[in-house]
Amino acid sequence: MEKQLSPEEKQEALFQKWLSPKDPEGNDFKFQSPEAEKSYKERVTRIKDAIQMKKLPDRVPVVIFPSMWPATYDGITVEESMYDYDKIVTAFRKFILEFEPDTHMGAAQFGPGKFFEILDYKLYSWPGHGVKPEYSFQCNEGEYMRADEYDALIADPSGFFSNVYLPRVFGALEPWGMLPFLPGILEIYGVAFSFIPFGLPPVQSAYKALFEAGAEALKWAGAVGGLEAELVSLGYPQLLAGFTKAPFDVIGDTLRGTKGIMLDIYRRPDKLIEAMEALTPLMINMGVGAAQMNAKPIVFFPLHKGADGFLSDEQFEKFYWPTFRKVMMGLIDAGCVPFPALEGFWNTRLKVIQDVPKGTTVWMVDQSDIGKAKETLGKNACLLGNVSSSMLALSTPEEVREYSKKLIDTAGKNGGFILSNGAFFDHAKPENVKAMVDAAKE
Repeated sequence: MEKQLSPEEKQEALFQKWLSPKDPEGNDFKFQSPEAEKSYKERVTRIKDAIQMKKLPDRVPVVIFPSMWPATYDGITVEESMYDYDKIVTAFRKFILEFEPDTHMGAAQFGPGKFFEILDYKLYSWPGHGVKPEYSFQCNEGEYMRADEYDALIADPSGFFSNVYLPRVFGALEPWGMLPFLPGILEIYGVAFSFIPFGLPPVQSAYKALFEAGAEALKWAGAVGGLEAELVSLGYPQLLAGFTKAPFDVIGDTLRGTKGIMLDIYRRPDKLIEAMEALTPLMINMGVGAAQMNAKPIVFFPLHKGADGFLSDEQFEKFYWPTFRKVMMGLIDAGCVPFPALEGFWNTRLKVIQDVPKGTTVWMVDQSDIGKAKETLGKNACLLGNVSSSMLALSTPEEVREYSKKLIDTAGKNGGFILSNGAFFDHAKPENVKAMVDAAKE
């Protein structure tokens, strides 16, 4: 009988794949020089050792996680970065080569504007479509799932997303609401009736838009993916395998909106919990699948509604934490490294969320008290952060350097720390970003 690998062995296997990348044909990746290969392996090892809570041999790793700043730093608008893929490739390459972080999250955050345009995306406004050219995209919260639709989501989450949710948030896919119940296509008798909707002009028009959008997405992915491969060849690893979400945020961000989910906590708490349980295996599979496909372990979690102020401590422990932890444990069992972003303040949550296996997670700390985070969550997990966006935009380089050194002394003691900004930023002084990087390398 084949030996089953432990979670630790699975994690190590994914790290080794990240350390020794392959090209699309499965051959050893070709670096531009022996020095680039050496730098790549040193950077990945530095990140790996920090996550696994080892005492670092040389220095703490340093990472820069911008939002739209590389575009504005290169003198282009956010709108240009979302529509001219060559320009964003040039801008992001410049950003990495000038500031030389140990790793990066890639240029995918800029997104393909034309793709959103083709599908008439309603969940967001973006530059040129509801937002001025120089500003970032904005979420348009709404109740894209009605309160009386919980049972439909619980019974068939994938079917609900394809037949109900997607037609509501993508205008071009509205005809998908006419599609048949696919599990009902079972035997020859009457099977043709189920395919009648595919012959209707509105449905065919939706698929035509989908094919056009797919071609645009492929063009965009070729540009940003090609840049990622180029940066690897130069010695700069891309950090993320993919992303997933806490089930509470799936419902609160994407389906019901903030107002909707807050009402549901009081009006239909059992249905909310049941729906989050139904979404949990999907979120696990989403993260694990990305890690296996991209041959690296780190899976990002944007956390939006678990911060202090959204929920009471009692509500957090009842509604947010249980399914969020289940998703993380599902990833950990598969060898992945969950990377949750503690956006805003999480000071009252730190003792609860420290309940994770040691050396298996890395947490982005935004505005939480880094000292308290080190004493609690930091006992079991690597911390990343917590240079603020306001400091990068408004402080002096000397202030950034001193604060960064203080972070290293406080959170970097005995390993388990990566110096970084604590939240994605659109505005910064270049000299302040450089001061943060220099503080780690000094």
